[in-house]
Amino acid sequence: MYFIFCFIAVFISLTTTSVSAETTVDGTLTYQQHCAQCHGVERLGAMGPALLPQNLSRLKKPAAVDVITNGRIATQMPGFADTLSSTEIRALVEYIYKESSISPGWGRQAINNSHVIHYEADQLGNKPVFEADLQNLFIVVELGDHHATLLDGDKFETIHRFKTRFAVHGGPKYTRDGRYVFFASRDGWISKFDIYNLKTVAEVRAGINTRNVAVSYDGRYVAVGNYLPHNLVILDATDLSLVKVLPTVGNDGKTSRVSAVYTAPNRKSFIAALKDIPEVWEISYADKDKKPDFEPRRIVLDDYLDDFFFNQTYTQVIGAARPTDSGSGKSKIKGGLVIDLDSGKKIAELALPGMPHLGSGITWNYRGKTVLASPNFSTSEISVIDMDSWKTIKNIQTEGPGFFMRSHANSPYAWTDVFFGPNKDKMHIIDKNTLEIIKTLQPSPGKTSGHVEFTKDGRYALVSIWDMDGELIVYDAKTLEETKRLPMSKPSGKYNVYNKTHYEEGTSH
Repeated sequence: MYFIFCFIAVFISLTTTSVSAETTVDGTLTYQQHCAQCHGVERLGAMGPALLPQNLSRLKKPAAVDVITNGRIATQMPGFADTLSSTEIRALVEYIYKESSISPGWGRQAINNSHVIHYEADQLGNKPVFEADLQNLFIVVELGDHHATLLDGDKFETIHRFKTRFAVHGGPKYTRDGRYVFFASRDGWISKFDIYNLKTVAEVRAGINTRNVAVSYDGRYVAVGNYLPHNLVILDATDLSLVKVLPTVGNDGKTSRVSAVYTAPNRKSFIAALKDIPEVWEISYADKDKKPDFEPRRIVLDDYLDDFFFNQTYTQVIGAARPTDSGSGKSKIKGGLVIDLDSGKKIAELALPGMPHLGSGITWNYRGKTVLASPNFSTSEISVIDMDSWKTIKNIQTEGPGFFMRSHANSPYAWTDVFFGPNKDKMHIIDKNTLEIIKTLQPSPGKTSGHVEFTKDGRYALVSIWDMDGELIVYDAKTLEETKRLPMSKPSGKYNVYNKTHYEEGTSH
């Protein structure tokens, strides 16, 4: 999903005295004032990723100057042109490309030393301490004050609200029975929460800057994809104890950040894309008689993948190949590609007009064929693609670039936000049969709306208002009428137990 400078600076000071070109500027001070809050005092990452030479290998200094000056599309990275002088920006770039005095390593000993067990298995009961439909619960991540809410999906009432680690990212992941949910924070903390008992039962810091987590379909393992260090970490899902560290190193010795890692249930394996090496890894957890060796099967590509999506049988990976500022120039493919996991071969390229957010892609049956629909970060359209021919059926024009798209098998509609630009408060409703926008909602004028999720039966759609004084707005998914509002602190996403554990076609997996 996200880029090198995503989530860089909530301004600590909105007024900065301009420094003349003749003045020597200390990039360290500029960093501490404007960047440390999101990227960590030692540049090791926090809400934003680490800003170290190891993390910036594919971003050249002129591109970094441009990002800091003008901001970056599809992220919450603002431009500093009105706040910092060109001299200050250049000094800041020089600083973040210098080797840190703090070693960015985070190995087995550091992981083991961070491991905390809050509750042993025999200390907690096996029945829920509340009454609700356990399959129609939601976890709502509230980034505004770093909490999560367990929400009753029938009554739309809070069951429990609890503190999370700083800057949870990548979406929480459930065990198949829905009892446990795992969170990953930007700064590497993995937390296991027992929904039945409303308790955080174990935690471990698996990295310095983490991308996301995946839970094996059998509930035995958790895979952690890291930006820093460059590795995948396998944890025992029972107590989050360390099982194995897999350095993400290519055949040529080059190391890489992990773009994303997901579980492929039918294959009993984790699938990981590497951001700096043109490879996809498949890591099997199928051996039930003994602990798997977790040695990766390498699928070598001719391009890099960022986020990706599966077909319904988990035999194919549909990946976004975004243009990059790498040492060899631009990415070869602008759009996407399809990889057959059985053969390990690329079978198609996708003509996508913008930067697709395939991690938010959804599928449905359209006139007898299965289609994939994806929003685009940089263009105002939704791409609808035939998953047999891999040809574009239609580009649906929207009022701005989007981030999240959602639907449900029981709903005739797909919902997509207009997350970026002046129309960020809009939400389009698309008829899945005609591929036309049939209604545009404005849930909270002037405030960003995004990340729709449905109840397990598809009767209601929940929309987030991404604001410190935000809300969760519940809509009747059939009439499209608002039914309830719940005040929340920047609710970034909400995740229904049934939809996530049953791999419902209208939600991301």
